[in-house]
Amino acid sequence: MRIALIQMCPDGPPSANLDRAVELMAQAGAGGAQLVAFAELALSRFFPQYRADGRAGPPAEPIPGPTSQRIAEAAAAYRLVTVFNMYEDAGDGRRFDSSPVFDADGRLLGVTRMIHITDFAGFHERDYYHPGDTAAPVYDTAVGRVGVAICYDRHFPEYMRALGLAGAQLVVIPQAGTVGEWPEGLYEAEVRTAAFQNGYFAALCNRVGKEDTLDFAGESFVVDPEGQIVAQAPRGREAILFADCDLARCATSTARRLFYRDRRPELYARWFGSPPRPQ
Repeated sequence: MRIALIQMCPDGPPSANLDRAVELMAQAGAGGAQLVAFAELALSRFFPQYRADGRAGPPAEPIPGPTSQRIAEAAAAYRLVTVFNMYEDAGDGRRFDSSPVFDADGRLLGVTRMIHITDFAGFHERDYYHPGDTAAPVYDTAVGRVGVAICYDRHFPEYMRALGLAGAQLVVIPQAGTVGEWPEGLYEAEVRTAAFQNGYFAALCNRVGKEDTLDFAGESFVVDPEGQIVAQAPRGREAILFADCDLARCATSTARRLFYRDRRPELYARWFGSPPRPQ
């Protein structure tokens, strides 16, 4: 199964970026991809770099809505399972960092919302997003079982394990990661470890390009179930990263043969089942 990660710099208006995203989907399909994924906030500049003050953020959209419908039509036209990411308006006063997932016939299979919301310099996400309420779904797609870990969620081993326990064969990570944000090599090491510990492929699709205070690195990559990088995009420029993934390898991975067999969930429930009492 061939996947394609769209490492794109959304430096124009959202409407033009949407046209370009659809064009890149066509290119991915022509290159033999069966699944395509986009980075975090694929069509807009990264507005959480600013505090919310009435000027920074674009309007959120419902899902389904105009943008997701256009992506759904492209998914059907090019026969691509598609993991997108956008700013969602839930219609009840809440807004989310969300990834709608479309099957190869364009059907909306569901929406994953980012669970963990951070706030630090350049990433004032609590000003814009409510904590996600979709847990950690895994979708049955035309190419296999696909889960999504949106950016910050990948830091939480509980979340990455939940996707594995739900049977994910591929975890897509829409990301907004900057040059020098973490120590050199940490992005790769973290995702390699999660893939190895949980026995799935992982595909991190990062933003790229300089935006005011932030310089998004690119360097999207794909990791196999043994934690080995099988493909990586360049730093600092747009690219479509293709990678061939044999999802059957998940069943014979070290994690599926050994780690899952030897887990002790009865102990974990005792250790982590209840939050600590306030001191």
